[in-house]
Amino acid sequence: MRQRPLTPGRDDPFVSLTRSVRRLLDATIRTEVHPAVVADAQSHVDAAVGLLSQELMPGSFGIHRTRDGQISMPGNVLIGERNPVAPPLVLQHEPDGSVWSEFTLGAAYEGPAGHVHGGVCALILDHVLGAPVHQPGKPAYTGTLTLRYVRGTPLGALRACASVERTEGAKTFTVGHIADDQGITVHAEGVFVFPKKAGS
Repeated sequence: MRQRPLTPGRDDPFVSLTRSVRRLLDATIRTEVHPAVVADAQSHVDAAVGLLSQELMPGSFGIHRTRDGQISMPGNVLIGERNPVAPPLVLQHEPDGSVWSEFTLGAAYEGPAGHVHGGVCALILDHVLGAPVHQPGKPAYTGTLTLRYVRGTPLGALRACASVERTEGAKTFTVGHIADDQGITVHAEGVFVFPKKAGS
């Protein structure tokens, strides 16, 4: 009998699997074992893919609701608990409306040697700058995103934050940045809008 996927959570076996795949991604990039060991590992990976492919959902994961009615996006590329590509980001919301997240980016996010790919920085800031604008059941969409790369963003422990600067009509302007323990590496400014309702 087909079982409905569990809502992501601490004891969810799907989330546990995703953590293991994240470790696999890192190990795949950084391993220096003998080719024979690589071939053996590949056979295990292929076997795992075969097991997991016995029953697949059509298309992407999309949006689901948790048991308490909250919106969940387990497949999201940045916050998805079931997406091994996601760091994942966990956003913290402050009373003043600002948001922040502390996370670690390893070998899977490398661009220049030892540093995060600039496009990954843009992806993170697009998400974080939009977070203060989103409303329950009413996501805002990116109009523009402007980045200024102050210096390279080293792989490792990082922090991203954002806040609303002002609102002009349908547009909300936000500012934010990514920083490491030495200070800011990327500044960002964004303009976010809510889509018009059909017929309006």
